[in-house]
Amino acid sequence: MGNNIRHFRELDVYKMAMDAAMEIFELTKGFPVEERYSLTDQIRRGSRSVCANSAEAWRKRRYSNAFISKLSDAEAEAAETEVWLELAVRCGYLDPAKSSEFEQEYEHILRKLVTMISHPDQWTIRTVREEGADYDT
Repeated sequence: MGNNIRHFRELDVYKMAMDAAMEIFELTKGFPVEERYSLTDQIRRGSRSVCANSAEAWRKRRYSNAFISKLSDAEAEAAETEVWLELAVRCGYLDPAKSSEFEQEYEHILRKLVTMISHPDQWTIRTVREEGADYDT
């Protein structure tokens, strides 16, 4: 799975999260001004954190527990973003059909994150100690 990937930007989960975050950014430009420092800020921050935590996880893949921890943070941020999207619908700022599209996207992102968390050995870097030096295997 992760063996051929050289950069976090190549991860499907990162690409999907980045696309969703940018779409949320554009969409929230139309939210009311009074929501600027509450709902708009929160939904943007949550969606961006999915990307950032996925990137951090990739850089921490030498250590399985650190890798899993950052992916778990990304998972939590994705779930939080889903809550902000639901609130946007309930406040009348977001069309329910558009929210449903986002929900499907975030469920797909969450499935990918959970799969990575469940199988870290397919993603983490394994090293072998030989005569005091580390070698990638």
